[in-house]
Amino acid sequence: MANIVQIKPRPIIQDSWDFPAHMPLFLQRIYASRGVYEQDQLTYPLSGLLSWKRFKNINQAADLIINAILNQQTILIVGDFDSDGATSTAIAVSVIKAFGGQHIDYLVPNRFEFGYGLTPELVKVAALKKPDLIITVDNGISNLEGVLLAKQLGIQVLITDHHIPGEQLPEADSIVNPNQIDCDFPSKNIAGVGVIFYVMLAVRSKLKDQNYFNADRSAPNMAQFLDLVALGTVADVVSLDYNNRILVSQGLKRIRAGLACPGIQALMTVANRNAESLVASDLGFALGPRLNAAGRLDDMSVGIELLLNDDIESAQSKAHILDELNTKRRHLEKEMTIDAELHLEQLIQQENQIWPPALCVYQANWHQGVIGILASRIKEKTNRPVVVFALSDSTKGLLKGSARSIPGFHIRDAFATIAVRYPNLLLSYGGHAMAAGLALLEKDVAIFRTAFEQVAREKLSEEQLKQTIISDGALPETAFNIETANLLQQSGPWGQNFPEPVFEGVFQILDQKILKDAHLKLNLMQVGKSVEILPSICFNVDRTVWPNPHIKTVQIIYQLSVNTFKNKRSLQLIIKNLKPI
Repeated sequence: MANIVQIKPRPIIQDSWDFPAHMPLFLQRIYASRGVYEQDQLTYPLSGLLSWKRFKNINQAADLIINAILNQQTILIVGDFDSDGATSTAIAVSVIKAFGGQHIDYLVPNRFEFGYGLTPELVKVAALKKPDLIITVDNGISNLEGVLLAKQLGIQVLITDHHIPGEQLPEADSIVNPNQIDCDFPSKNIAGVGVIFYVMLAVRSKLKDQNYFNADRSAPNMAQFLDLVALGTVADVVSLDYNNRILVSQGLKRIRAGLACPGIQALMTVANRNAESLVASDLGFALGPRLNAAGRLDDMSVGIELLLNDDIESAQSKAHILDELNTKRRHLEKEMTIDAELHLEQLIQQENQIWPPALCVYQANWHQGVIGILASRIKEKTNRPVVVFALSDSTKGLLKGSARSIPGFHIRDAFATIAVRYPNLLLSYGGHAMAAGLALLEKDVAIFRTAFEQVAREKLSEEQLKQTIISDGALPETAFNIETANLLQQSGPWGQNFPEPVFEGVFQILDQKILKDAHLKLNLMQVGKSVEILPSICFNVDRTVWPNPHIKTVQIIYQLSVNTFKNKRSLQLIIKNLKPI
């Protein structure tokens, strides 16, 4: 795989800003480079949340739910098999129960049997539960046939989703999606869990207006569900605009205060995370993957039951199941990554050492539940839009694909372009700008690869295809301490499009060794600066290069972190890229 070829400073568009005098200058510059120019933009009060009233159709959607609750109708939540879908489902079920709904159930499609969303096949299963109202969470906007069948069966359908709609919308009773035409809700990047949370805010408000709550039935505090909103938002890797940062920040506050639901508490335990010091990256890289493992390898119902659980001991048992599934997922991912790297090394040799502008890889024995992670890994290493396929149905020669993209290439729109140029090629597709899914026949992979590369050539420049790390510059010598590391961790929440700071510098290697045959452990010292020893680690290094005692000096891109070992906390540099000098 090719290495990073260029390092660029993160630009600051506005040359003046207004922060407290006590805030370190380097932190002020970090915020300014992310479009934040004053202290008020760094406070995340619940009062700063956008109003639910700005969602198109939300009054109509709330009325459907209220009618079902008041008439004790059967409500069925249809979720998705990822963390966003699981947290969305848990919120919908929990809040409707808190509102007094007595006939509430959920259904999540097994990705290996039904595929994604409210398909006709899933509707037939749902109909056996005899629901009066189906509410989709984190899905439904592309399920025209499934919604039509549900309506023909006399079932009302409310779609809550955040994926980009196609040219035709399902004929549902109501659709709440910030990305549909004429929706005035400004946060178009809100996750599915955020959408259903807002719908429930509307239901609560309208029930209060109807004097529904009284001494015997109090209105639930909706803030108690923000831990789930934070987990689903970060795990779905949506852009952390200001509204999303409020949701995540408030959710993290509740978790740190010991107010997380038993399911999240159990996930923190198996992931060896401390609630008091939990940060957004822990949700994305420790808790989220364990929850996702259920949907990738088994049945997401395990994850949903964990989040719905009121008993900590039972939750711990389910969390251990998820932890074991995640270990299995990591093993599968490692095997698939080795296969993919061999394929891509052969490809780059065929292409005269230059990657094609887009990459499409497929192997018949790959696990369908892990292809999304593999696509992300390849995208990170090659800086190319990537589609990874796995065999979904061998009897029909059906493939399912998972796609990840880079800035400047809207992957879902690229599939729409291909669908127009090759009308019978894609059996289905959907998603976002940076992540999407699709299905096609095995015999058509070569045609798709050609079409995919062609669209990428049209849309992407050579500059966009260069592998780049955006740096926040050099860290002041006085800032290499655990206090700075703590400050940076707590100055988020960091995440997609509001990235955690990374710094650059030249360092002398004092010693180096390999851990677990994959990770490079270093002790470094700043060149020409203090004699302080800086423990550092670089994960998954190139074993053909490292360790190398002849390399004495390196240029590195790094993050400051706090390493906790045997209850001792110390400074550690997490190296994102290192280059011998």
